[in-house]
Amino acid sequence: MDDDLQTRCLLEILLQGEGLETALAENGQQALEIVKSFKPQLILLDLMMPGMTGFEVVKKLKMDPDTQSIPIILVSSLEDRASRLQGLKAGAEEFLTKPIDHTDLQIRVRNLLQLKKFNEFLENHNQILETKVQERTNALRESFVESIFTLIRAAEFRDDETGDHVKRISHYSHELAKQIGLDKEFCELIFYASPMHDIGKIGIPDHILLKAGSLEPAEWAIMKSHTTIGAQILAKNSSPYLKMGYDIALGHHEHWDGSGYPGGLRGETIPLPARIMQLADVYDALRSKRPYKPAFDHAKAIDIIFNGDGRTLPSHFDPAVLAAFQRRADTMEEIFSGRGEHEPKNGFSL
Repeated sequence: MDDDLQTRCLLEILLQGEGLETALAENGQQALEIVKSFKPQLILLDLMMPGMTGFEVVKKLKMDPDTQSIPIILVSSLEDRASRLQGLKAGAEEFLTKPIDHTDLQIRVRNLLQLKKFNEFLENHNQILETKVQERTNALRESFVESIFTLIRAAEFRDDETGDHVKRISHYSHELAKQIGLDKEFCELIFYASPMHDIGKIGIPDHILLKAGSLEPAEWAIMKSHTTIGAQILAKNSSPYLKMGYDIALGHHEHWDGSGYPGGLRGETIPLPARIMQLADVYDALRSKRPYKPAFDHAKAIDIIFNGDGRTLPSHFDPAVLAAFQRRADTMEEIFSGRGEHEPKNGFSL
C-alpha cells in the first residue's frame, strides 16, 4: 500500500520477481478492503499518506483477530527514531527506509514469511493436539516432535548445514540434566526443547548472521535479538516442549553472575533449562569453527570453561551445572565426536 504509483510498481516488480503474488492499494481504506478478500501473508505499508495514515492502518489490522497475525513491513522516507518507534509500537514487525534496497527487502520479506509459516504450523498443530483422542497421543507427540525438528533444521541450515549442532545440543542437555538428578520427564523435555534455543536466528539478516569477523555494535544488538525473537515464536503455547523451548530460547545467553542478555538475569532467576542449555551451547561453540574463531579441541574447550579466556568465564555458569559438566566431561567429548550411545530410551530419535 502506497499512494505513490512509482513506488507501488517498483515493489510489485521486485516481489513478483521473487515468485510472490501481489495486490496493490493506493490508500488506507482501499488496503483494508483488499486485505479481507486477498488474505495476504505479508503487508508492505507506506506511513505518510493523505487520509488514513499508515500508523492508523497498522492499528486497525492489529486490532482485528482476522488480520492481527499478518506481519507488516512499514516502508517510509521517514528516518527519525520517533517514527520508527511509533510504527513498531502500533504493531508493525519491520521498518524499511526509502529508497528501498533490494537485498534488504528480499531478506526481510523472506524472514517474515518464514516466521508466519512457522507460527501457523504451531497454531494448527496445537488445535490438532486438543482434538485428538487419548489413544493417539503418543503418535501425535512423535509427529509433533519430528515437525518441530524439521523446522529447527531449516532455521539452523543457514549457518549449520549438517544439522549436527542441533543433535549434539540435545544429547549434551539430556546428559547434564540426568547428572544433576532431574527426573525422566524433565530429561525428555529438555532433549527435545534444547534445539529450539536459536530458532530466533530465523529473524536475523544473513549479512549479520554469516558475517566473517567482528560485529559492529548495531549489528551485535540485532544479533542478540535472536533470544527475544525466539521467545516470541514459542510464546503462548500449551505444549510442554514449547514452554521449555521458550525458557531456553529467551534465557540461554543469561549468565549466573548477571552479565548476560537479554535480561541481565542472575542466579536462580534464570530458568534451570536455560542454565543447562547455556553450558551445553558454550561447549559446542568452543568445539566448532565459527566465522570469528577456529575449532578448539576438547582439552582447550574444557580449560576455557573452567578457567576462562576473557570472553567466557566460570562465573557465567550455574555451579551445580558446571559440576555436573565436570563429572561428565568425557561424555561430552563422546557426544561431540559421535561416539557411544546417548539416545533417551523412550522410542524417539532425532
